[in-house]
Amino acid sequence: MSFVVGLGGGIGSGKTAASDRFEALGVTVVDADIASRTLVEKGRPALQNITKHFGKKILTDEGELDRAELRQRIFTNPEEKQWLENLLHPLIGEEINRELANANPPYSILVSPLLVESGQAQRCDRVLIIDAEESEQLSRTTVRDNNTPEQVMGIIKSQASRETRLAAADDVILNNGTLEELHSAVDQQHTLYLEMALKNT
Repeated sequence: MSFVVGLGGGIGSGKTAASDRFEALGVTVVDADIASRTLVEKGRPALQNITKHFGKKILTDEGELDRAELRQRIFTNPEEKQWLENLLHPLIGEEINRELANANPPYSILVSPLLVESGQAQRCDRVLIIDAEESEQLSRTTVRDNNTPEQVMGIIKSQASRETRLAAADDVILNNGTLEELHSAVDQQHTLYLEMALKNT
């Protein structure tokens, strides 16, 4: 497995914009969100387990996972959230390991909204946190996802605190500015990670 940089940050911090930039620079990006979505596709064992547990109302008319319904169920019930995490986290871990093992050298990026909370940071050689003021997170996410500020604050509160994420970071990009500024900061980190990865081989 090549040198792995974990990329994390709260909702609306700019993780996706940062990982897109790393990808444009030729870095293999493994996305835990995409891995988790793949696992619950129609016909997959994880979706069958979820349906068995929550009932058929958790499915759309097409037989796919109704994400909004599932989100509603787990946000109001910590036990159900725990049950779902116990099912999915080990499977996501296996999927991530598979993808990282096939990543192109010299280094790869593991991007995850739960990088710190799930323990995924421990499998990384370096942790980069994209940080943003709460007001920025709120304004970006309400526009992007058409959510109310209350919904966004609920998600922010359910994630690791900003302090917890920053304490776990080796590197931090403060993303309160423009996309160009974020790209420039990512480019600098890319140069650093290339040097580190090459020393590590």
